[in-house]
Amino acid sequence: MLNFTPIKTDHKAYSFVENLLHESFPEVERRDDEDQRRNADTNPLFTCYLITDDELPIGLITAWNLGDFYYLEHLATSPAVRNKGYGKQVMEYIKQLLPGIIVLEVERPEDEMSIRRIGFYQRCGFSLCEKDYFQPSYRKGGEGLPLYLMFAGADSIDADFEAIRDRIHREVYGV
Repeated sequence: MLNFTPIKTDHKAYSFVENLLHESFPEVERRDDEDQRRNADTNPLFTCYLITDDELPIGLITAWNLGDFYYLEHLATSPAVRNKGYGKQVMEYIKQLLPGIIVLEVERPEDEMSIRRIGFYQRCGFSLCEKDYFQPSYRKGGEGLPLYLMFAGADSIDADFEAIRDRIHREVYGV
């Protein structure tokens, strides 16, 4: 049975979470460790969840409670358990855990992996918003990325797109 445990850096499994972030996301797609740890320990809008199956650590998800919606920043499963059906279970559970609108970023469908990732989220009940969205850089002097948003819990986010984008940019990226 899956468990989502909110953790801070003093949790015995935080090193698993941090290592999985490094393995799963290139540097351009994550903040530096010090900022990540500060969010985990002190930011009331941010929650880092350790995902376990019974006692086995299988993944992580980081979520922001941005008032009118939740923003899922990072989701990763351990390479040891990939392609075993955990991803779909995680997404079903997160939709129960975080009621209402859930938003996440995805790469534009320009290669096989990004097309597959979008398809995965669509099979999990998310819809693609094809309005232009640009992810600001996580690091000073870094470059942002052109992405799309996906969402669940609403028929559309088109009418609120600018407000959602601005809230993510302000709260998550500090711009």
